[in-house]
Amino acid sequence: MLIDTHTHLYSEQFDEDRTAMINRAIEVGIEQFYIPAIDSSYTERMFDLEKNFPENVHLMMGLHPTSVKAETYEEELQWVKHWLDKRDFCAIGEIGIDLYWDQSTLKEQQIAFKTQIHWAKEKNLPIVIHSRNSFDEIFEILEEEKDDKLRGIFHCFTGTKEQAERAIGFNMKLGIGGVVTFKNGKIDQFLHEIPLENIVLETDSPYLAPAPYRGKRNESSYMTKVVEKLVEIYNLSEKEIAQSTTQNALSVFAN
Repeated sequence: MLIDTHTHLYSEQFDEDRTAMINRAIEVGIEQFYIPAIDSSYTERMFDLEKNFPENVHLMMGLHPTSVKAETYEEELQWVKHWLDKRDFCAIGEIGIDLYWDQSTLKEQQIAFKTQIHWAKEKNLPIVIHSRNSFDEIFEILEEEKDDKLRGIFHCFTGTKEQAERAIGFNMKLGIGGVVTFKNGKIDQFLHEIPLENIVLETDSPYLAPAPYRGKRNESSYMTKVVEKLVEIYNLSEKEIAQSTTQNALSVFAN
């Protein structure tokens, strides 16, 4: 069995063929899907997804950094807290800092990130981090928050070897997806030096499709291409990659 630790199966891009797309993944052994939140506008779609695939879908709750707006983020955070207190989730995510799209909201993003880390610790939940052009800012907050309750996944890890080692030092696994198959993805050049016990698999579908599908809509079944690349990088069998990364994912999400 394989686990896709990060996939937006509720995306509008899957509205035409969602069930068929999920079944394609299940047919190739990808049977469990961990679903990150974005903001309140997607909550209902997430719950519908869970209702339709209760054996396969595991929901997170959180406020995505690109949805942090100065005028609405406090209200959005209250929405997150409302649901965290109302029912169970597998993680708080995806949360973090994104300075690619908007640097003007850095202060609000920092507040939202810290607040949600505190809630994760209170609930004994892992966090799933979104980081774009923001490793230093993320690490600064993780340094402040570091303790035995801090754990989670650095989703879509695209940093350097040094940044990978630093992330692991904060009790984070590295979420590896389609980028590892890109010719200019860079992480494939040092990943063999990172022990496999620190790696989990993801697609981030419908985004970041692996080669040879790069540029097309991604879907969870394409994670097999990520596995093939890790077979090459680690010189292990597909079965060994699957067993190890599945165990790693389960260890993160185990409460």
